[in-house]
Amino acid sequence: MLIAALFRPRSSRYNYFDLRDGDEIVPDEEGVELRDLLAVQEEAARALAGLSWDSVQNFKGAQSHRMSIEVRDTYGPVMQVRFVFDISRRQ
Repeated sequence: MLIAALFRPRSSRYNYFDLRDGDEIVPDEEGVELRDLLAVQEEAARALAGLSWDSVQNFKGAQSHRMSIEVRDTYGPVMQVRFVFDISRRQ
């Protein structure tokens, strides 16, 4: 049933992809219209992958970090895609 919901066409709704970086949130004020929940999920995952890569490149030493894309539409929360990384150096 969950799989079917991912592919079910949704009525026209703008999806907003808010970035949460640690305790800071950057709201998406433009939004984008996508055909179904699978397209929303793929867009959120792609966006988070790029942002995560950029963030990891700036880390020095042992650190932990949390990032997520929180997707909402005009009716409220739709999904959250999270990325957590932890760097523990042994030397």
